[in-house]
Amino acid sequence: MKSLRLLLRFLTVGGLVLLLLIPLLMIRGLIHDREQYRAQAVERVAQSMAGPQQLVGPLRVVPWKGSRRVNVAGEDGRIEARQEVVEGYLLQAPSRLDAGGTIVPDVRRIGLYDVRVFQWQGQVDAQFGPMELPRVDGREYGEPYLVLGLGDVRGLVGTPSLQADGRALELQPGAMALEGKMHGVHARLPSGDGAETPARALEASRIALKMTLAGTQSLDIVPVADSNHIALQSSWPHPLFGGRFLPNERSIDAGGFRAAWNISSLASAAQTQLQAGDLRLARPAGGGSGYDGDVAGIDSVQLSLVDPVDVYTQADRASKYGILFVVLTFVGFALFELVKRLRIHPLQYLLVGLALAIFFLLLLGLSEHVAFWRAYAVSAAACIGLQFVYLSGVLKSWWRAGAFAVALTALYGALYSLLVSEDNALLMGSLLLFGVLAGIMWVTRRIDWYERAAQLG
Repeated sequence: MKSLRLLLRFLTVGGLVLLLLIPLLMIRGLIHDREQYRAQAVERVAQSMAGPQQLVGPLRVVPWKGSRRVNVAGEDGRIEARQEVVEGYLLQAPSRLDAGGTIVPDVRRIGLYDVRVFQWQGQVDAQFGPMELPRVDGREYGEPYLVLGLGDVRGLVGTPSLQADGRALELQPGAMALEGKMHGVHARLPSGDGAETPARALEASRIALKMTLAGTQSLDIVPVADSNHIALQSSWPHPLFGGRFLPNERSIDAGGFRAAWNISSLASAAQTQLQAGDLRLARPAGGGSGYDGDVAGIDSVQLSLVDPVDVYTQADRASKYGILFVVLTFVGFALFELVKRLRIHPLQYLLVGLALAIFFLLLLGLSEHVAFWRAYAVSAAACIGLQFVYLSGVLKSWWRAGAFAVALTALYGALYSLLVSEDNALLMGSLLLFGVLAGIMWVTRRIDWYERAAQLG
């Protein structure tokens, strides 16, 4: 009977721990809701300004028309030969592509949320080799043109400057024959012999482009040439390099970053992917109606401007340790009951557990307005102070309440160390749990549990 009392006591405390999972899960759900609201803010900026940007090209395109003979069944069932008109195009990638410039970061604020945007002051030089046009019976070639694929054409600021061999070209909207694969702009090229149709071969040409391209969060550049040289710089000190290729050279400091890529067509499948024609336009997450010009499924260099501290990720990671806070605090209460023979009511356990859960709610709310470390310090100080005052009455001693406050301070400090040391979080968490278990076993090594069960009311 005495052992049953002690068992029921432990089961009651365990039930309270499970009960406190409800507010902790509700707080985590709130964190995820705020993350979705921030994603909606990013989409609103992308819809009203420009979305993530992508540069494909320039590419040289030669359209053609032809005819072919097909056999069809007539009304009387006889097979008849007819001529069918077919259309297509030839696509040429540059032999060398040099892309560079400066990325100027900026912020658009939607409600509580900051959305990282940028303007790329870019220069693109492309060199095309001679292009032979195959002789095919019945095929006629049209006027060649350049296509420049863009993730979101609304991001073009002002009028870009485009030249072919020193001659200015006029950019026009649309990607012409490539419209089903990408969005962008095009420019007519002079034919090889000055006639309406091009000569049997296009001459080598050099293309120079200067433009300012605005976008949201990320910039992709597709290495379409045989030899690609990309160099980007910015004053933003927190870049994230992604895509299929990391930079060959990079330097990052408080003043910004510089990065350079040297990519050969031997290492990139971009040309093959463009020629195969199996590309598709990417859609924004969630199927919204925002930006949809990015070409999906193609090798690219990606650069993103990220915030060094994502408050929602940090708050979510912190909330995962909420149950650990509750368990360790309840274990401390149980030790006081057993060692000091204090009687603590389950309702008092519950109130202290709710105060621990409120910490994560305060952290989330404050981190949206001030720096994360400040929000953490204020939330921890408020919760520790509240529990110090309350526990001074529960434990009937300011010294005991002070000891608990010191223990909670150490616990909050350990949690912050876990949050800022993401790479070592597992090791630090394991050492923390091992240390706590070792301390509990040391304190209770001489306790006679049957005697304590007899004294438990």
